[in-house]
Order: sequence, then structure tokens, then C-alpha cells
Amino acid sequence: MTPSRIALGRRQALALGGLSLLPGAARGAEGWPVRPVSIVAPFTPGGPVDVLARVIAQGIQAASGRPAVVDNRTGAQGNIGIDAVRRAAPDGHTLLLVPAGNLTINPTLMANLPFEVERDFAPVSLLATAPNVIVCANDLPVRSVAELVAYAGTRRDGVSYATPGVGSQLHLAGELLAQKAGIRMLHVPYRGSSQALTDVVAGNVQLLFTNLPAALAAIRAGQVRALALTTAARTPTAPEIPTLEELGIPGFDITSWYGLLAPRATPDATLEAIYRAVLAVLHAPATRTALEAQGLTVTDEGLAEFGARIRRETVTWAEVMRRGNIQSGL
Repeated sequence: MTPSRIALGRRQALALGGLSLLPGAARGAEGWPVRPVSIVAPFTPGGPVDVLARVIAQGIQAASGRPAVVDNRTGAQGNIGIDAVRRAAPDGHTLLLVPAGNLTINPTLMANLPFEVERDFAPVSLLATAPNVIVCANDLPVRSVAELVAYAGTRRDGVSYATPGVGSQLHLAGELLAQKAGIRMLHVPYRGSSQALTDVVAGNVQLLFTNLPAALAAIRAGQVRALALTTAARTPTAPEIPTLEELGIPGFDITSWYGLLAPRATPDATLEAIYRAVLAVLHAPATRTALEAQGLTVTDEGLAEFGARIRRETVTWAEVMRRGNIQSGL
């Protein structure tokens, strides 16, 4: 598949304008990169995965002088693109940028995947996080999580909630809330957040679990009501939205995140060089400002920490799926 070259928005382009001046972001150990770099984003253009991939690619290109492109290799809920990176040469020139669920949920949820995360991929860096938010349709007669729990308790079928798909991190966040609050919640899966949000705005589904960047404009416009964040702390992007922890649902800390990986056999020195280059891109002030304007928080968790996060969350979600008897059918 030909790598997609979709132009960044004006704000993102401005963020990248000064990256060629970054010190220490040029070719690192082993002369990386020595040829064009491809960052596989296994989802369609326009979402957080694609935006981050373009920021990283253009930053690497500006700093190193080597071409860097984004390959939107979609299909099979991201698995086609992921498997393509598994089969790529382990030399640091084909990288994978994916959200949390593809690494920590799908291996438990889906049978017969062609890859194993720990066996086939080397973590490079956690790149950015985004708070998740619960929003409700304006015609739902609740204005707080306490009212939502009380309302759901009076309904035989509880309440309905939309997410970007079966087994997504947001699906499991809804299942975890149902388990913790002792209420019934009917999951309504979509193929992405956009149509799910449209149906919640229209009142066809009562709730939506999504990441904040996907719903922020609708919240600001009064098309939906934000009830709570699923993260441990409030976000500067929307400080008025409380967390579930604050509202009496303890131990609830679920954050959307996006990470960069390479084929497992990539040399350690090359992984370190990629990490340093990516770090320089992410910490450029203009880049941070542009990403934060979209609700994304730059995070520089390195190889060991990122690998530990993947293992830890995989165990957590496996238990949630076991208790909720969640299966993909794939």
C-alpha cells in the first residue's frame, strides 16, 4: 500500500516548523536513519494515531534529512498493519504507532492473531496520553454520575453506551464501571468514535465512552453533557469535568495512550537512537502546544517503562474480560 501523505492542519504544521533546528535529534547510534523511515499507522487518516504518526514522521525528516512517511495500512481492527511491521526488517526503518487496546486487549480478546506482542515487538516509547470521558445525550435525565447510577438501577435493561468497538479500551471501561457500580449497561459498538458520537447527539444511544479529543467540540457546543473522566486526575484541557474517582467510583484510572514500537530483533542501539530522536520531536515546545490543543498530553515513557505498562495493563484487561465474559467472536 502506498504511504498516505495527508496534509497536517495549520496548527500542527506550525508546530513542526522549527523541528529542523532541534539539537540532538539528527542521526543517532549506528547512523540511524540511513534510509527512508516508514511509520505504520494501522487506522484511517484523521484520528489521534494518524496525527501523532505525522508529527513524529515530519519531525524525524526535518531533523535527520531522511524522508519519513506515514503508511495508513488499515484493516482487521489494526491487525493488518501490525503484522506488516512484525514482518519488516528489524533495522529501525519500519515502525509501528498504535493505541493501547491493540497491545493490551486484542491479544486476549482475539483468537489466532498472527503476532504476539512481547515476542514480536520491541517497545520504543509511550508517546502521548488522552483522558477518556463519559458523555450523555441531552435528553437523558441525569446530570451526574450519581444520578446515572440511580437511573440505571431503576431500568430493567440499565442504560446503553456507545464505544468505538467490541473489545476496545472504552468498551472495557464501560464494563468496568458497570461492575464497580453494580448496574446494567448495554454495549452498542461502532466502527469508530465519529458515528457513535453522532448517534449519542441524536439521542439514539444514551451514553458514549470516548477519548476527550473526539468529544471536546461537541461538549463545548452543548450537543452532549460530560459526566466524568475515567482518569485519575482532571485535565487542564477541560478542568471542569470531574473524575470518577472524585465521584465515588474508586480505583478507576483508564487513560487512552499511543505508543511506538519496532520489530523485536531491532538492535538496542538503534532503539535508543529512535527513542532519543522521538523525544526531541515531542518536547519541541510548538509540538507540545499543538498536541495539547487537541487534548493529547506528551509522555516520554521509555523502553523499559513502556514495556512494563503493556504487560501490566494486559493482565488488568484480561481479568475485566473474564469477569464480563467478553469475547470478540473473531
